[in-house]
Amino acid sequence: MADISVIAGPSSPDLAAGIARRLGADLISTELRIFSDGESKVRLDRPAGKKCVLVQSTHPPTDSNLMQAMMIARKCADDGAKVCAVMPYLAYARQDRAFLEGEGVSAALVARLLEASGVNAIVTVDIHSQMALSYFKNARNVSSIPLLAEHASKMKLKKPLVVSPDAGGADRAEEFARLLKADAVALKKSRDRKTGEVSIEKINFDVSGRDAILVDDMISSGGSIVKAAEVLRKAGAGNVYAMCAHALLVGDAAQRIMASGVKDIVATNSIPGRYAKVDMSAPLADAARSAL
Repeated sequence: MADISVIAGPSSPDLAAGIARRLGADLISTELRIFSDGESKVRLDRPAGKKCVLVQSTHPPTDSNLMQAMMIARKCADDGAKVCAVMPYLAYARQDRAFLEGEGVSAALVARLLEASGVNAIVTVDIHSQMALSYFKNARNVSSIPLLAEHASKMKLKKPLVVSPDAGGADRAEEFARLLKADAVALKKSRDRKTGEVSIEKINFDVSGRDAILVDDMISSGGSIVKAAEVLRKAGAGNVYAMCAHALLVGDAAQRIMASGVKDIVATNSIPGRYAKVDMSAPLADAARSAL
């Protein structure tokens, strides 16, 4: 599409290239410089034109990637471009309300900051909540479930069971299971809001000899997946897999997950890395095209 350019943000160059190919659009590279005090400086290798798709996921370093996205968007807007920000992993979406007294609603702040930076539309993947999405005036949320389920269908699973680590993800697991033509269940999880400690109740259904797919929107510290995998393995499940849209995998999360009995981790390329095995460029390109 000659009237659209795709800008490869520093955090997502490969995904940007895939989206540009899908759109048949010009791909604009960025040059990133980090100063000794941590400040970012981003330079586009050429002008963006009238319509641009900025691809910049805001995984760690979260604040730096978010700031760089705003800097690029502001430059494009100042040059007269309409800006669609494709931010597959959208930072601060979990902070969609004040959970404890004295907290702010950071998701709402991020929405205002991006708007002030000149972003006209947002495209993201499996945002944590509809409330977080509501803070954006023009936002599209792309589901990773169809592509993750398609990937799972090729894994030669034995009597697959799709499992949500908590009740909040039950709808996600049921949709995944429907596409996979499998059963779905949700575990009962509780989390201490102050310490973050996770506990999961013992299951009361038969998983003996069945391969289990733990499905979540994101895996950050991996605590929920570790607890769920341990419960499933103790109950006699066969192979256990962890699948998600966003594999943050902070610190040694991946090692702890594998040590808990998980055979493999499968995620989309919303965040680049070893476990980014499902390409989201096609649905993201479609969403960006409709946004512009």
